[in-house]
Amino acid sequence: MRLIVVDDEPLARGVVREYLAAHADIEVVAECANGFEAVKAITELEPDLVILDIQMPKLDGFEVAELAGSKTRFIFATAFDQYALKAFEIHALDYLLKPFSQQRFDQALAHARASLVTAPSQQPAVARAAADLRARPLSRVLIRDGAKVHVIPADRIAYIEAQDDYVQIHADGKAYLKNQPLAELETQLEATRFLRIHRSYLVNVEHVARIEQATRDSHCAILKDGTKLPVSRSGYQKIRSVMQ
Repeated sequence: MRLIVVDDEPLARGVVREYLAAHADIEVVAECANGFEAVKAITELEPDLVILDIQMPKLDGFEVAELAGSKTRFIFATAFDQYALKAFEIHALDYLLKPFSQQRFDQALAHARASLVTAPSQQPAVARAAADLRARPLSRVLIRDGAKVHVIPADRIAYIEAQDDYVQIHADGKAYLKNQPLAELETQLEATRFLRIHRSYLVNVEHVARIEQATRDSHCAILKDGTKLPVSRSGYQKIRSVMQ
């Protein structure tokens, strides 16, 4: 079994290494001290299992789970018991509450070994479940680009465009592609700030300069950077009510 250990505390990583010494069949392929390192290592090394802390700098454990991909299996190891329900809702294999004993650690690994020989039927839902469990409304949107991670503050997003099962997020003059339906992302963002002005567009009203009539029966939103977005009839009623 190939394993990655993720914890911002060196002593905690040391305890895991010590406990793993009793398991000759496990190879530690990486140790990571923060969420960014973890996503990069998981993407590049594709481990069988990740032992993952929750409260960490840069990205927390749930954000790592969201970005890591559907094949990754997790055992959470944390000093905080309030995250246990969330961990199991994203199909974590186990939840170790620090400080945990060698015996408890061995039980978690036994569970992991058993799960690896069964069909991972729940795995495709892990990333979306993790995203769904992040605090709402989202203050930032996470986008994985290979081994890189872009963290986009919600208030910097000008608009979001649907592209089949993806969305293209426009912020600070750049565009980022994220594998998530527009309707799903809409439910995670602040409803008073992000309005669905068209079936294919979600706009940050703080970035809208004005609304103009495009044709006799249609309107468009003019953003502060000059971008023009189509506005449907229902979208026009919504955005007009907040811009009056």
